[in-house]
Amino acid sequence: MVRKTKEEAEKTRAEIIRAAREVFHENGVVRSSLEKIAKVAGVTRGAVYWHFADKAALFFAMREDVFAPMIERTDAILYDPAIANPLDAIERSVTEFFRVLSDCPVVRQVFEIMISRCEYVDEFASIQEEVGRPAFEFLNKIERMYGLAAEKGVLRAGIAPGEAARDTWAFTSGLLHLSLGCRANTGLEQQIPAMIRQHMALRRAVETPGF
Repeated sequence: MVRKTKEEAEKTRAEIIRAAREVFHENGVVRSSLEKIAKVAGVTRGAVYWHFADKAALFFAMREDVFAPMIERTDAILYDPAIANPLDAIERSVTEFFRVLSDCPVVRQVFEIMISRCEYVDEFASIQEEVGRPAFEFLNKIERMYGLAAEKGVLRAGIAPGEAARDTWAFTSGLLHLSLGCRANTGLEQQIPAMIRQHMALRRAVETPGF
């Protein structure tokens, strides 16, 4: 009985998160009410409050539901010991991120909510720093990898790891916004791997031809 109750609670929580994604995406976060989310989820408003303290808590749970497995997946590539060149690890990790974004509608939906449907006003005015935390964590990760690339001699001469990391950070952020803003069938998604590859090629050490 206890196990069944726990499973039912987990199922209800998952259904509330699914409903929140739908309502946030359709109406924008600020204009979405817990009452509306409860109705779409097929539960009472009290059930929503039983699982989540407020709308902000539900918002972050929705984000983590997608971000946690995404970060685990891309980090596994970024830190894969089988990838000897740190620049290869960065390229493959970023490419995988955009592949998942393209292939998984739920992931895309959450990123669209985060970027274009979340107004940082009212009760959300104080959480913008926390919303941006994963982006800064990404910056720190790739700066360490560029540092390793410099140590291994595979980073192009004259490029500082911190500068390379900030450039890739800005490139990735811009590509994400562009990807989410473009209409379907523009061909951008098919071009993204080549764009990432070219971006990383400009940071690779120039090989000296043999004589």
